[in-house]
Amino acid sequence: MYLYFEDDGAFKAGTVLSQAGSAYQVELTTGRRSKIKASHVFFPFETPSASELIARIPEAAAELDPAFLWEAAPAEEFSFKDLAQEYWGEKPSPVELAALLTVLHANPVYFYRKGRGVYRKAPAEILSKALEALERKRRMEEQKKAWTAEMVEGKLPEAIGRQALTLLLSPDKNGIEWKALSDAAAETRQTPLRLMLALGGIASPWRWHVDSFYTANFPHGRGFPAGLPEPPADTWEELPIAEVDAFSIDDSTTTEVDDAASIEHLEGGITRVGIHIAAPALMIQKDSPLDTVAKTRMSTVYAPGLKTTMLPENWIKASSLDEGHLVPCISLYVWVKDDTFAVERTETRLERIALKANLRYDKIDDLVTEEAIAADALTIPYAHEIAWLWHFAKRLQHGREEVRGRPEPTGRVDWYFALEGDGENAVIHVKGRRRGAPLDLLVAELMIFANSTWGLWLEEHGTPGIYRSQRMGRVRMSTSPGPHDGLGVERYAWSTSPLRRYVDLVNQRQMIAVLRGETAPYGRTDVDLFTIVSQFEAIYGLYSDFQTRMERYWSLRWILQEKLTSIEAIVVKGDLVRIDGLPFMQRVPGLTEDLPRGRKVELRILGCDLVDLVMDARLVKVLDEAITPEEEAALEESLNEASEAAEAAEEVKEAKAAEHAAQADAAQVLSAPN
Repeated sequence: MYLYFEDDGAFKAGTVLSQAGSAYQVELTTGRRSKIKASHVFFPFETPSASELIARIPEAAAELDPAFLWEAAPAEEFSFKDLAQEYWGEKPSPVELAALLTVLHANPVYFYRKGRGVYRKAPAEILSKALEALERKRRMEEQKKAWTAEMVEGKLPEAIGRQALTLLLSPDKNGIEWKALSDAAAETRQTPLRLMLALGGIASPWRWHVDSFYTANFPHGRGFPAGLPEPPADTWEELPIAEVDAFSIDDSTTTEVDDAASIEHLEGGITRVGIHIAAPALMIQKDSPLDTVAKTRMSTVYAPGLKTTMLPENWIKASSLDEGHLVPCISLYVWVKDDTFAVERTETRLERIALKANLRYDKIDDLVTEEAIAADALTIPYAHEIAWLWHFAKRLQHGREEVRGRPEPTGRVDWYFALEGDGENAVIHVKGRRRGAPLDLLVAELMIFANSTWGLWLEEHGTPGIYRSQRMGRVRMSTSPGPHDGLGVERYAWSTSPLRRYVDLVNQRQMIAVLRGETAPYGRTDVDLFTIVSQFEAIYGLYSDFQTRMERYWSLRWILQEKLTSIEAIVVKGDLVRIDGLPFMQRVPGLTEDLPRGRKVELRILGCDLVDLVMDARLVKVLDEAITPEEEAALEESLNEASEAAEAAEEVKEAKAAEHAAQADAAQVLSAPN
């Protein structure tokens, strides 16, 4: 005797070996033996054999129309045997019984299962809707297969092309567009991105890197929303005009001139240095429409050939320290002894200033050398002021080095790209600016001094601010003042780039409130202040990562442009190298790990991947040439950059958690005793 039964959710047939009470010992068609409860048995049969029954079921089931069965089925619950007798007569065959049971079970749209072998037909209205859904699903499946086939053949379906970026950045993985793209990518053995590039859905690697960044971070576009107010017409006549001969030093492409300097020689061997910072916080009120936009952006975005400003152009122009333009500013005046360059005192003022000149790095940097300063041979505007400020900057640097316990690394060349033309087809020129060069040192030290002085100044006035601190090698931002070991200063609060960084704008608001004797916009327990810190770190990290990616892109493009087949590099650590003359680091597989740090090597270039931004290279030979002290300093920074990049990636990954943590910090402050 044979049984047709249910076992582990599947319908099976087998030969009865024995029976004990309400259980059977059955040998399945596979040869495996199993214990089956009588309640799981649909029906016994004598012929055909179990294996023949299983073989004949599919053909018999294919002849049954579920729609006709639904019409023939009673409205109430029914057994499959009852419906079989209605369909075939009094004694349906085992094959017919099994085929009918298979069809009932395989069509839950038509028949609801109510028990083992017991069903109820679906109500007509529900069945109609379910059939419509099945038909839609069938059509979608056909469409998905058609799109997949097109892409495999090298054609891009219009519907896929329209949402190329969305499919790659934030796909609906239940949608047929993504499924078609994923299936086609798998069939052609490539990633969805590379398939989309091959099909023209993404025009080029450059477009991918740029458009993916802006789509993810500027979902409403790079432009500013319509309806933002114009800058105020206020001329700030209540503010005194600074009677100084001030100048700025920036690149020719800079439009956001937010810092300038001046000096005035006083009696008694004292010189008063002025550090003047544009004051957009005087015009942009907290929580105003423009402030909301700036807070969303958090910073100006920089990358070779690209810049997306934090503030609209008209607001930048209203605040920027442009030559001859009378605008409000916050000035830090520093009284310095001429013989020792020691700082005697400082004073912060809110005033107006009209710059006399905007000097440009690219036009004078090569002329301002230490030798020219020593020989009093500068032939540029503000030669005396620049020479004096350089000596002052050297004194400031020396003071920080004493606190740091080690000299400031100098001599490293920061490589950058000057692009001739627009977009990805620009001609690439690689240029370098040496860190520690007189103009670089002068500007950097004045800004460090201002940020550290104002960090202490806010703390002394009991006013909250946003600080950058560094302890045990870890840089962090917080509302709690702390030392910055890396810079060698007691406090450090970004305040000198309010046109370009939102944190500086926030700190400037706090400073203006102190100067005016008003309540600061942000209180010590202000949750918004904590949130700004966490959001800024996350967004600033994303912008920095984009800048690095684009520097890698243009480095590889320059290699291709110059048709290089080999290139020199310096070993940073293990198989990590820094390419000589480019802002580019990467690992070289197979590079022997016993090469000491700083050893120069020659690499053979096998290819440049503009999508993954890596260079396929192999070691040609180890060079005997020793690296210079400047290159050694650069190497040390390369190690730090690699470490910071890994840390930044982890911080960005945890950005959402950081925001919740910031709010928790605020809650702790609120609940802390006074």
